[in-house]
Amino acid sequence: MGHLKVIWFTGLSGAGKSSLANQLSQALVKEGHKVSILDGDVLRQKLSHDLGFSDEDRIEHMRRVIALSKQQLEDGMFVITALISPFKEMRELARQTIGQEQFIEVYVNTPLSVCEERDTKGLYQKARLGLIKQMTGIDSAYEAPTNPEVTIDTSQDEINQSVLKILNFMNI
Repeated sequence: MGHLKVIWFTGLSGAGKSSLANQLSQALVKEGHKVSILDGDVLRQKLSHDLGFSDEDRIEHMRRVIALSKQQLEDGMFVITALISPFKEMRELARQTIGQEQFIEVYVNTPLSVCEERDTKGLYQKARLGLIKQMTGIDSAYEAPTNPEVTIDTSQDEINQSVLKILNFMNI
């Protein structure tokens, strides 16, 4: 299990976490690895369908994803999470629970203005109109990582270059 990792993508909605996770997964599978993608949006429909977006619910959602990540890692998979995960404390808990050696934090540091332009789910527009509350980056805090293993800005970096940057960091 030594070489297996949990690659934890964090960043605002629309930053490119899911796209990067999918591309990284394809690259790892091509190398013969077993991979699991834990996407925040998908998990909210299945694992956390009972939760909303209050700080307490976000923390509980992350607790569940951390537990699932650790289990899948122990089951012999690379685990890629694509989760806004806005709180430093919870990302630190993920690192401690999973283990420093197995945890790679990837900060998808795409500017808010670019995320809003993309607005793939129409969430920013709704938040700006006051139709949804507790939107991360608008009226709910995002605590940026201070010391991530890898930082990517999808408004500057091509997706293939970004995936190579992660694979190089992982020595794969």
